[in-house]
Amino acid sequence: MRLRNIPGARETIAESPWTVKEPAALKGHWNSLFEKPQPLHLEIGTGKGRFIMQLAAEHPEINYIGIEKYSSVLIRCLEKQDQLQLANLRFVRGDAELLTDYFAEGEISKIYLNFSDPWPKERHARRRLPSRTFLQKYDTVLAEGGTIEFKTDNRVLFDFAVEEVGESAFEISAVTYDLHHDPVMNEGNIMTEYEERFSAKGNAINKYILVRRKNLDQK
Repeated sequence: MRLRNIPGARETIAESPWTVKEPAALKGHWNSLFEKPQPLHLEIGTGKGRFIMQLAAEHPEINYIGIEKYSSVLIRCLEKQDQLQLANLRFVRGDAELLTDYFAEGEISKIYLNFSDPWPKERHARRRLPSRTFLQKYDTVLAEGGTIEFKTDNRVLFDFAVEEVGESAFEISAVTYDLHHDPVMNEGNIMTEYEERFSAKGNAINKYILVRRKNLDQK
């Protein structure tokens, strides 16, 4: 997917009070950004921000960080945040590859992956956000009892993601291949821009929730 370049986007992002300029410098101290220390939730690939902004508005008791790689997309988040002024939300223009450089061990309570780039060529499989490569990174930064939630309409990517779980420290605690017709997993669901668009075309939305294997073993 080609993204339209927006002149001045990087400069605007750099000047925004809602973006973190040097995320690695905050490693282990992210809650210092916010009014008070609270559980920290992370969305990797925020898109235009609809999902994480609604979450932050509905849950002031949680602090949120949104990571977005593309300036032309992140700037739309910042335009909305300028209006909403959500005190428990900040953004990073960065790459998920650097996740363990940004966050300390156990610093994140929950990770959201929504409609991630499928990287369809097999040689790019390691770049897929639900791959075992990234699951290792998530295992490092997630707190004890932390969870991962992944949604996509891409069934090939979802099947790949499910297979990758078996090679990780996680296990699937809940899964659906048609989220909007699953009354249990769809309860409280917040749709992303992509989710609304794809579901309107009749595409089924897939979702899983992961927990660490040892957490399941302790139940």
